[in-house]
Amino acid sequence: MQSAADSGNLLFTDEYKRALEKASYEIVGNHSAIEICGWTKKGMRTGSEGCYKQKFYGIRSHQCTQMTPAAVACDQKCVYCWRVNEMFSGKQDLMEQAHDNPVDIVQGSIDAHLHKLSGFGGNPSIDREKFEESLTVRHFAISLTGEPTLYEQLPEMLRELRARGISSFLVTNGLHPEMIERLQDEGSLPTQLYVSLDAPDAKTWKKIDVPLLPDYWERVIRTLDLLDGLETRKVLRMTVVRDWNDFDVPGYAALARRTGKHTMIEVKSYMHLGPARKRLSQRNMLEWPEVQTFALSLADELEWQVIDEAPNSLIALVCEEDYSGRVMDFGDPVTGHLQPGFSC
Repeated sequence: MQSAADSGNLLFTDEYKRALEKASYEIVGNHSAIEICGWTKKGMRTGSEGCYKQKFYGIRSHQCTQMTPAAVACDQKCVYCWRVNEMFSGKQDLMEQAHDNPVDIVQGSIDAHLHKLSGFGGNPSIDREKFEESLTVRHFAISLTGEPTLYEQLPEMLRELRARGISSFLVTNGLHPEMIERLQDEGSLPTQLYVSLDAPDAKTWKKIDVPLLPDYWERVIRTLDLLDGLETRKVLRMTVVRDWNDFDVPGYAALARRTGKHTMIEVKSYMHLGPARKRLSQRNMLEWPEVQTFALSLADELEWQVIDEAPNSLIALVCEEDYSGRVMDFGDPVTGHLQPGFSC
């Protein structure tokens, strides 16, 4: 892959690039980045199980590349974001210059991921089996920072991952329904699609997510409506912040109903981490019993169920009912083939 230094079209500002590298990110090409997840590091050092996505859905944290093809831009400035969102551009036209080849982004992300993991190989106290398995990437968590749906070649990138037998967990802020339509029309839907649902109404959304597009609410509603019947696994991700959006459960439920059947909802507390600590206080973070109460209230309003929990991540999973394919079977860690289930 052509390196960022040689490509001549680096979209990161020098200040932002330094901030990311200081935070242990690695730049990939001109507008992408990866970072090794803390759960991956912990699992390697202690042999412990991975993040809540491993418990809820079956992905293996130590084989997961956490990345974004749009590290340079997002059209929201969410107050709870624990990334340095003050430094990236909110202008979509910046991503119009984001022309890195999707195959190069995938390979470059894997190469950067493995490069970051290489230091574990010389540590005699790590879980050797997990380290060996980590050398085979099986999952891409496409979130990290920025808004991935701003990358115009996202459909091609997702098809490249599928061709390599790598699962894709795509997170979007919901402001780009046109890209969701493209993914559907071009046969490029991810293994699992996350849509942020951070408010029960337009006024609260504007306050907590600080969208930079004037028609943000119409875009959110259109995205939620598109989820109804979408032929992939769907998750609404609710980041609950005390005193900001921890109210109006019926309002959240009404929005969730728009997505149709077979949708899961993650109810997760705001985490007081990173740059978010400059915008919010420790008090804005819910305690585990409060997460449980909020999730149960939402489940009751929808006449659904709380089907799983991860107290150490302050998150509960709500769905109509649990089902056998919810925790996916990815086969052998190295040689197995992706076998996603699509019903809920």
